[in-house]
Amino acid sequence: MTDDNALGEMIIEIAAKHGIALGRDDPILILQTLNNRLLQDNQKAQQAMLNQYKEELEALSLRWSSDTKEKAERILNASLESSKVAMDQLMQAGTKELLLRFTSQMDESLILISYLIKDTKRIGTMNIIASCITVLAVAALLGATIYH
Repeated sequence: MTDDNALGEMIIEIAAKHGIALGRDDPILILQTLNNRLLQDNQKAQQAMLNQYKEELEALSLRWSSDTKEKAERILNASLESSKVAMDQLMQAGTKELLLRFTSQMDESLILISYLIKDTKRIGTMNIIASCITVLAVAALLGATIYH
């Protein structure tokens, strides 16, 4: 009924503007009906294409989101890996420094122990010599008391 109302309004408008009276069975109205039908079909086709375009945009958005997430994860993993490498290098450098200090202190301790051992040997040698002198003095004293 809306098409009939629209058709009636069109007949009135043509009569008012152009001064031509048209009947409902006039061939020119067939063109109008065809034109309306083509416009409706075209509108449906355009709506379908817009819906398809919207779906494609949503799919692209999801893919871009996924790609962005993957790239962010790769960047994060690369950052973590480089942090691990940097930490390993710092730990190795710290270990080397610690080892050098330990070795240096150990060398100093060994040198000190070496001096102490040499002093101990020298003192031991002096004690043996002193003991020998004491034994000789006792023997001389004993010999002098026995022969007198």
